[in-house]
Amino acid sequence: MLALLEEYLEVKLFLRTPGKTVLTESGEILYQGVIDGFHNIEAAIHEIRTRNTGLETVTLSVSTAFTTHWLMPRMHKLQAQLPNIDLRFQLISGSVSGSVEDVDLGIRFVTGEDILHDASLILPEILVPVCSPAYRKQQLESPGNDVSTTLISLSDSRIDWFELLPNFHLQAYGTTHSLVFSDYAVVIQAALLGQGIAIGWLNIVSHWLETGSLVPATPTAIATERLCHLVHSRKKPLSDAAKQVREWIIAETQNDVANVAKQYPELKLESFLAKDF
Repeated sequence: MLALLEEYLEVKLFLRTPGKTVLTESGEILYQGVIDGFHNIEAAIHEIRTRNTGLETVTLSVSTAFTTHWLMPRMHKLQAQLPNIDLRFQLISGSVSGSVEDVDLGIRFVTGEDILHDASLILPEILVPVCSPAYRKQQLESPGNDVSTTLISLSDSRIDWFELLPNFHLQAYGTTHSLVFSDYAVVIQAALLGQGIAIGWLNIVSHWLETGSLVPATPTAIATERLCHLVHSRKKPLSDAAKQVREWIIAETQNDVANVAKQYPELKLESFLAKDF
């Protein structure tokens, strides 16, 4: 089929070499036209569906952990405040990354300028060691020689969690063992069940810190050089419904973090949030 198309256009669309095929300049032009066409079809289908049902659909590219541990506990609030919006999800089990071309919004951690996306700041990347209240009590009350802890970590994280340990002053927890998962939702679930200490991304664990289901393992938080953004492709206009979801997520997260900062002043979160970004 592609060969027939090249014959019809009288140009090469691909450069073919052993084990590799790349687009030519003409191929890039055609590819972009096809992509734009699909986006237009998608927009038309979306408009027809909205007219028919009265519901707007917003698709999010987010982690399973964010969906499970941050969004699900407050879905009732979103549905009450934005009743005409349905959410769909492109879920990522490990570190969040990848294109947002096929979704409305994605949560991504970025450093520096993002030339591909329009980005709205949620908060800096803030990490807090978290565990269940019972686990912290048990560990800190154990006799010195009997103290050991389990670090629950994410297998594909860009962060070396063991290298971070000195920053979190976990010496009181003694010898460290590891429990490693490929899904960060399971990492946090294991911490909730008292299996050890996890390094918590604040934008994910803020709900459990507010409720007291998780507590800081030590009175220490750190911020990295990255920023947590809600992003969308510059090639695709953002619908009014997606804008509403974006503003709702940002407002809810920032309210959470403000509450956590008051609840755990020892974390000194204000020092990270007061910076200009």
